[in-house]
Amino acid sequence: QLPTGLYKKVLVILHDSVLPYMNEPTLMMDFLTVAYGIGGAISLLALNGLFILIHQHNLEYPDFYKKLYSLLDPSIYHVKYRARFFHLTDLFLSSSHLPAYLVAAFIKRLARLALTAPPEALLMIIPFICNLFRRHPACRVLVHRPGGPADMSEDPYVMEEKEPSESRALESSLWEIQSLQNHYHPDVAKAAAVLNQSLSEMEDDISGLLELSAYELFDKEVKKKAVDVPLEFEQVRGLFGKKNDIFAEHFSLD
Repeated sequence: QLPTGLYKKVLVILHDSVLPYMNEPTLMMDFLTVAYGIGGAISLLALNGLFILIHQHNLEYPDFYKKLYSLLDPSIYHVKYRARFFHLTDLFLSSSHLPAYLVAAFIKRLARLALTAPPEALLMIIPFICNLFRRHPACRVLVHRPGGPADMSEDPYVMEEKEPSESRALESSLWEIQSLQNHYHPDVAKAAAVLNQSLSEMEDDISGLLELSAYELFDKEVKKKAVDVPLEFEQVRGLFGKKNDIFAEHFSLD
């Protein structure tokens, strides 16, 4: 039993400062699988080491995607290790051999959680979802299903279901992204509107968006060059803008 602080410090450096120098990295399988099952930030940090063991040392983890799916909760868009988590999740979902129901469950859960996410996270997750559609065309039924649910209560998707195969995501539609097309932040609304058109075959590069912060968004808006928008095409002559207005005889705009 390690203290939480020590657990985090070990897992942060394990994948690049420990595993490459071990004669038998597979000795860390039990440690990493237990850490992955703890939950929260410790599970996120264990992903790096597990990724190396799965891809380079043939570690078999039957419930890996089920656990990865369960890590998606409202806090995932706010945690310190958000960029690391989504970078690895992108790699784990890159295989074209993944079943459509599994990818659809991830898409639907990410979209549902996006309804309460901050703008800087949305500008990353919307291209992330678009990339999943490009890799897995069978999931595009979520976008092109006619007559989707009129409201959330009619959505067949079961958010509380821990098993992706039982979530009924493929029977649903992506109304959450359509809702984001009316987002208060214009960049988010513009990004969400991409799904109204045919997606290009080239994937979006999300590497530069993973660590996007609220400060950077604010700084970008402040530095925008202001554009003067004409509000009147005819010069105001009276109190209510009419030339022969009776108010113009008694009131002046000066």
